[in-house]
Amino acid sequence: MSEHVWLKRVSYFLLIILLIGGIKGFTLYRRAFAPNIYTKDKKDTYLYIPTGSTYEDVLKLINEKKLIKNSQSFTWASRKKNYPNHVNPGCYKVKNRMSNNEFINMLRSGRQDPVMLTFNNLRTEKQLAKRLSDQLEIDSPSIMKFFNSDSIARSYGFDKYTLRCIFIPNTYEVYWNISAESLFQRMLSEYDSFWTWKRKNKAEQIGLTKEEVITLASIVNEETRKDNEKSRIAGVYMNRLHKGIRLHADPTVIYAIGNFSMQRVLRKHYKIDSPYNTYKFEGLPPGPICFPEISSIDAVLNYEKHNYLYFCAKPDFSGYHNFAKTLKEHNRNAELYRRELNKRRIYR
Repeated sequence: MSEHVWLKRVSYFLLIILLIGGIKGFTLYRRAFAPNIYTKDKKDTYLYIPTGSTYEDVLKLINEKKLIKNSQSFTWASRKKNYPNHVNPGCYKVKNRMSNNEFINMLRSGRQDPVMLTFNNLRTEKQLAKRLSDQLEIDSPSIMKFFNSDSIARSYGFDKYTLRCIFIPNTYEVYWNISAESLFQRMLSEYDSFWTWKRKNKAEQIGLTKEEVITLASIVNEETRKDNEKSRIAGVYMNRLHKGIRLHADPTVIYAIGNFSMQRVLRKHYKIDSPYNTYKFEGLPPGPICFPEISSIDAVLNYEKHNYLYFCAKPDFSGYHNFAKTLKEHNRNAELYRRELNKRRIYR
């Protein structure tokens, strides 16, 4: 065999090796780095991996959302990166056309996206627990366990009536798989941040503790949804507190009864034996009757200075109120409202 022929054969052999290597390399590249994750309508979606999930559980979740185009390549990449042994729970933002490498690196590292936790217009701890559990991995019983524990409340510096004060309605960034304990710690931190030096100073000036401010704010919050009237209503209650007059706040009676569909509080309801019944007991109730908005809290801290001692809903059902300085004047306003209730056949 001539040297020329030998070199030619060696060249062909090396070329074949290179082609095989190139094909194999391209195949490996496609398995790891080519787009393989496709979302519905090409929009970002979220993958929720519960605590305690296995690799098989993750595969099931991924398949349910139909995210993977080539399942074999995903399985190959997962094993190469040892993902089956590094499953992390959480909420993960999945983008269209992610590669196996990008997707697995995100899941494997636990690089989850926070969720925007929002709650408002809530009265009871049970309602709050449900709203939170609807947005997070935690279930309602786990949250209620904290609300129902006197020792936990004391450890946070509250009691079972005032622990709810730390949940100030707003939107918060938290991780989906946050624990109940971490959530309460986070809310306590947000509560402390909310109470700036300026707010604490105002509370001290009006002679109320932070918890008392929120308790009164919860009554104001239930009395009106009109922000431009909240400070005036807060002023009425502050005047009654200063004069030692019972608050006679209908929302506290409704809260004590627990029937939030009530539209009319009757005289028989004034006798309800509950610490929340401000017709029967003097001063503020032992804790908030709802989770008041920030506008209601600030309305108490900046309550309007006036001489009104009474107020009653306007008979036009506008949501606004008539204010009175004397009982005689208030009785006239109340009678007009009662007549309108009767006219509309609202008896309870």
